[in-house]
This record gives sequence, structure tokens and C-alpha cells, in this order.
Amino acid sequence: MAGRLLVVATPIGNLADLTARAREALAGADLVACEDTRRTGQLLSHLGIRRPMLSLHEHNERGRLPRLLAMLDDGATIALVSDAGTPLLSDPGFLLVREAAAAGARIEPIPGASAVLAALAVSGLPPCPFTFAGFPPPKSGKRREFYRRCGALGHTVVIFESPHRILRSLGDAVAELGERPAALCRELTKLHEETLRGALPALLAELAARPALKGEFVLVLGAAATTD
Repeated sequence: MAGRLLVVATPIGNLADLTARAREALAGADLVACEDTRRTGQLLSHLGIRRPMLSLHEHNERGRLPRLLAMLDDGATIALVSDAGTPLLSDPGFLLVREAAAAGARIEPIPGASAVLAALAVSGLPPCPFTFAGFPPPKSGKRREFYRRCGALGHTVVIFESPHRILRSLGDAVAELGERPAALCRELTKLHEETLRGALPALLAELAARPALKGEFVLVLGAAATTD
């Protein structure tokens, strides 16, 4: 394939975190494939960039593949972005990257902001090795099994969670993991950014006492304490 697929990281909150390379990639792309055209449109407008956009999300990614692969075959440059952060990490784009790679397209990472790495870096927990486990299942039974598996890994685990499920999710984590050390990040890089550190039950109690919970959460779980 003569075209290029650029996997572009965008800010997770603070627009100043967009790199110069990312700006150039977006400005020079023939098409921006994005999770939400409204969200990405706002970013491009802020940057003074006008480029064609195409929505690419979990419900339509497979159907979009023929058009995008044909564009790459014709020599186009496609910039792939998600609503925030690095594409593919609990965001769309995996199918496109996989099929573009299989077809021989040139795929270039344009690295930048990542909520996974940002939370890991400030958690105060061992950063290596670690596992990124994405979002827990929405139902309690499967979510408890999810936390049970995470707890058995024996190293740091990074998890995403929504404000609507964070209390129930933490409750299931406490039920499975008890006093496991953890850090909970909220609104990373934004005005009201905060990181709470402590044992899981203490984090749950802190959040449960608040009248409202806003913002996306990143939970960093530490390994169980060893007895030797």
C-alpha cells in the first residue's frame, strides 16, 4: 500500500499536551478517522485545522474498513484518533490497524498523552511490570471475577472506570481484593485533577462520602503484600 495510517494521540484534558507532530499529522492528513466527529471537530477548530472527518467507533468500525483500506491503497494519509488519549486503548482502531498492517500499509505512531501511563506514573505503585485491563464488566458477578483475575497477576494493574459505576466497581474490588494498595486518579490533566492513594476500602469510603462524582476515573491496583 502506498498510503500511511497515522495513529495519533490527542490530549486527555489539557489541550497544551498536544504535540507538534500530532498537530502536523492532523493538518496534513487526507482524512481524520475519529471516534466522535463532534469531539474531534472541536479539537481541529481549536487548532485552526479543517480536514475531512469520518466517524470510526465500536459500532461501525468493521463496516468502515473497505473504504479506509481502499484509501490507503490509493496513497492517502489517514490520521486515526480517539476522543482523548492514545487510540486503541479501550478505544476504537484495533481492527483498522490490524487490517492495514495485514495489507502492507505503513503505520506510524504519533505518541502523546495516555491516561494509562499518566495514572501509573503518579500512583506511587511499582510501574513495572504492569497490566492494562481496560474497563471492568458492567455487571457485578463478572466484575468480581474480573477483579479476582487482576488480583492474581501479582503486579500493578491499571483499570478505567466511569463515574456512574465507580462506587459499585470499587465495592466489588474491595470484596475480592480487600486491603489491596491502590491509587485512584480523576480528571487527569484537567483543572480539578486529583489522585487518591491508599487501601481500597479507604478509597471507597472517601468517594462514598461525596455528594456527587464527576469525571473519568483511572484505578491503579498494587500487588498484594508479600510475607517474605
